[in-house]
Amino acid sequence: MLKNPMHRQVLILASAQALFQIVSVAVMTIGGLAGAVIASSPRWATLPIAAMFLGTATMMFPASMWMARVGRRTGFLGGTLLGVAGGLVAALGVWQGSLILLSLGTFLIGTYQAFAQFYRFAASEVADDAFRPRAISLVLAGGVVAALIGPVLARLGGPLLQPEYLGSFLLIALTGLIATGVLLGFRIPAAVAGATAATAATAPGRPWQQVVLQPAYLVALFGAATGYGIMILGMTAAPIAMLQHGHELGTAATVIQLHVLGMFLPSFFTGSLIARFGVLRIMFSGVLLFLAYILMTLTGTGFMPFAVALTLLGIGWNFLYIGGTTLLTTTYTSGERARAQAINDMSIFAIGLTCSFSAGGLLETLGWVDTNLVLLPWLALTTLSLAWLGFRQPRMTEQRGS
Repeated sequence: MLKNPMHRQVLILASAQALFQIVSVAVMTIGGLAGAVIASSPRWATLPIAAMFLGTATMMFPASMWMARVGRRTGFLGGTLLGVAGGLVAALGVWQGSLILLSLGTFLIGTYQAFAQFYRFAASEVADDAFRPRAISLVLAGGVVAALIGPVLARLGGPLLQPEYLGSFLLIALTGLIATGVLLGFRIPAAVAGATAATAATAPGRPWQQVVLQPAYLVALFGAATGYGIMILGMTAAPIAMLQHGHELGTAATVIQLHVLGMFLPSFFTGSLIARFGVLRIMFSGVLLFLAYILMTLTGTGFMPFAVALTLLGIGWNFLYIGGTTLLTTTYTSGERARAQAINDMSIFAIGLTCSFSAGGLLETLGWVDTNLVLLPWLALTTLSLAWLGFRQPRMTEQRGS
């Protein structure tokens, strides 16, 4: 497999994805806990996590446009270096007991995340049509490594140095440095780069409004945003809720580990499922898994209800997010790619920012169960949007044929 340049580049991207996700999962595991140690009120405990998503949403559009000028490789390397800086600044914040510095550090980690979100799109660019859904899935499958290592890294780093969690953020900085080394080997094949540049030069594309207002684009965006927003809210709130119900940090880290495995382990076959059953059916399956997650939270606050619920949440995210990404890649040309991808991911992370920041307040006001119950109308809207596109697609195909 690795004799094929396309496969080698997908492997590099999958490795970079694994290292990035280790950083992201570690911050999600201990960001709220470190914030709770420093913050004056529980409402501000999740500020470091919200700051990470603010950094991602803020950098998403500039990252995409900059990479359109300087190339994917330069952009990806710049992103990892921002992650290294973020880990060091966050560690300084923990050391000085400063929530502002801690949040500034996670903000910089968020800018790293903005660049890393384009790994899956880079995989779609180096892959041919037949391999594209699987390439996207395999890159996201790099998160399986993050599921095994990220929570452990956060947990082991917690007591490693004093004050608590200082070691965790220093290990995050080290992981970003390793990712820099991995991405030094990334290259867009010359034939692909040349074809993309030629297409972009001869066909600069439609106005962005025309691209975004396509039915398929809107449903792809809304589906992926639903997956990301609900997943982030649950993943941010769960460790805090578990500690409130008497669980220890190690137990919470185990649940997050199971959750991240649920997020990324299905990636080994999600692309094949999309190819066989169609992208809309897989996205609808993700909605059903989210519904199962909400129902599971009603069964109690012991280890098993948390573990099963968060695992279902992870699998639901996988189907909606990969499905949304695959659907999105059918809606733009090479000349439209930078803006189309940036608007999509910037919107998704703006919703992720809102959900992560509101998780602490919702949890304090409503409790764990009701925080999840209020998500039901959101799932209903997602179901309606998928049904709407499924109804429109045969008619659009028929009209094009006529």
